[in-house]
Amino acid sequence: MALVLVFIFIVVPIVELWVIIQVGGAIGVWPTIALLILDSILGTLLLRSQGRAAWARFNEALANRRPPAAEVFDGAMIILGGAFLLTPGFITDIIGLCLLLPPTRAVVRRFATRMAKGHVFVRVASWGSAAAGAARAPRDPSAGGSSQTGTAPPGPGPARSDYDYEGDAQEISDDREIERDAGGH
Repeated sequence: MALVLVFIFIVVPIVELWVIIQVGGAIGVWPTIALLILDSILGTLLLRSQGRAAWARFNEALANRRPPAAEVFDGAMIILGGAFLLTPGFITDIIGLCLLLPPTRAVVRRFATRMAKGHVFVRVASWGSAAAGAARAPRDPSAGGSSQTGTAPPGPGPARSDYDYEGDAQEISDDREIERDAGGH
């Protein structure tokens, strides 16, 4: 973790300064400053439009009762891309633009999904009706944090519907752990 922080806070700014100096030497100081200001303005406009589009897709997914996984990932990448665009420098601006443009953001999403497959095991259960099968009971902290299968607890609490889900995720290292966790000792 310390190496990542050194890279983010020391190496990236030094490389950014070097690139700015090289561009300034090639085209001049004032055109370089104007270019940095212009790409920040254009990036802000792109951030606004992409943010609104992602929010609309998120609401559409919810209205269609579809889990908004891609939309949430896109929203996070748009926020991260905006942060990169606000950081002065050409390299961070290029990274920010890649995270803001839909085609390159889709490539980043596919890459992140591939990286996560095999490292994360997700178990999801629905609070659906009793006729549809047993629903998942809430986590009981006194039982060591394990989840138990049963019916939804009676009494006050948030209303549940067929599209409410609760899940667990855990990092795994190989297929034997998946089989063990799934009950295949």
